[in-house]
Amino acid sequence: MSNLNSGTLLGHPKGLFLLFGTELWERFSYYAMRAILVLYLTDKTINGGLGWSTQDALNLYGIYTGLVYITPLIGGWIADNFLGQRRSIIIGGILMALGQFTLALPNSMVDPHSVTAFYLGLGLLIIGNGMFKPNISTMVGDLYQDGDNRRDGAFTIFYMGINLGSLLAGIIAGTASAAYGWKAGFLTAGIGMLISLVTQLIFAERLLGNIGKEPAAKRAAAMNKSGKQEPLTKQEKDRLKVIMIMGMFVVIFWAGFEQAGGLMNIFSQQYTDRMIGSFEVPAAWFQSLNPFFVITLAPLIASIWVKMGPKEPSSPAKFAMGLFFLAAGFICMMGAVMQQGGDITVKTSMFWLVAAYFFHTLGELCLSPIGLSMVTKLAPLRLASLMMGAWFGFNAIANYVAGIIGAHVGEAGPMAIFSGIAIAATVAGVLLLLCSNQLIRWMHGAEGKAVEEDAEPQPVQA
Repeated sequence: MSNLNSGTLLGHPKGLFLLFGTELWERFSYYAMRAILVLYLTDKTINGGLGWSTQDALNLYGIYTGLVYITPLIGGWIADNFLGQRRSIIIGGILMALGQFTLALPNSMVDPHSVTAFYLGLGLLIIGNGMFKPNISTMVGDLYQDGDNRRDGAFTIFYMGINLGSLLAGIIAGTASAAYGWKAGFLTAGIGMLISLVTQLIFAERLLGNIGKEPAAKRAAAMNKSGKQEPLTKQEKDRLKVIMIMGMFVVIFWAGFEQAGGLMNIFSQQYTDRMIGSFEVPAAWFQSLNPFFVITLAPLIASIWVKMGPKEPSSPAKFAMGLFFLAAGFICMMGAVMQQGGDITVKTSMFWLVAAYFFHTLGELCLSPIGLSMVTKLAPLRLASLMMGAWFGFNAIANYVAGIIGAHVGEAGPMAIFSGIAIAATVAGVLLLLCSNQLIRWMHGAEGKAVEEDAEPQPVQA
């Protein structure tokens, strides 16, 4: 499927770096808007915010991010059966660019007391993301043949692109918003989406060849002797079970992790001492800590897996490690609350937040790129984008739960929420370790860790 004539770069097909760049600028667009969304909604000053309550803003944030992650289920199905991945990405990119520029419209151009344009912009972003997100990730897997041991490394590179975009987003959108108002932040997000779209349009034909052109269901049917779709085999069903079960643990991880854009964003704005000398660090800059840590730690983590060789943990074990690191991050946030000593007027050290983001990032690196790679290994070809969409669907549930959790901070208090997430993540990690052997058995050797009772006798190779 790949364009063999395009050559390689750093040992990977050049098409990987096109997808890297396309996703980098799309993620810049998403995270630029996410970094300022809650702050824009709750701003009651003359800077042009909507003046919502914290609870209402966090509720909307949860609904928005939830829909952003559940619409890929629909977009993946459309791509698999009708449009193909390449056309779906272009359509999604156009819709997202329109959405960001709608949010950037000055209030003077629309009714300043109406949120119609605001909701229209969010709607375009949600629909466009559904068409874009599952298909760009699936195409990364399509660059490699089954059994190619470069695939996990490819997703690590791809994931660094995601986070480089996020790193730039928090700094650029945060600075633009602070200097020129919230609408300038949304404008930078729209420009980022245009760069992503243009990059894909210019280079896709040369670097991707036929990848993503033909719907996956049509390709899969052509590979069958009958030329038609056939029922799922037992092996395929077992592998789908692994995706579904691992997804339930992903919900717990992301429900805690996504407090970064909501509750932890508010904590950094209202309760954190952000002064370095006479300079006050913008709250939105803390959103760039996570991608900064991903970019710096990802090569280290990847090299550790390689050096471990046959002792490298399985995907379920890595997921469990991710949950334990998440718990460690929230223990740091508990430390910040304890520093206040019950007095909310006390500003806490920003190092608590830095440490929390550090541990959360370690957890993310043990879970997120590994999960993307795992889905491309386990999902049947004709369900490739659909299952990637389903994988993001678990993030949707998690984001909605995250919004609900964050919105109740006023009732329960931050200590109860931070400690509750830490306990839940620890318990989930232990449960995942206990059932990891069965999950590996159901993978049927997709990760090269086949359980003996499932292995078929193989002929000796000369």
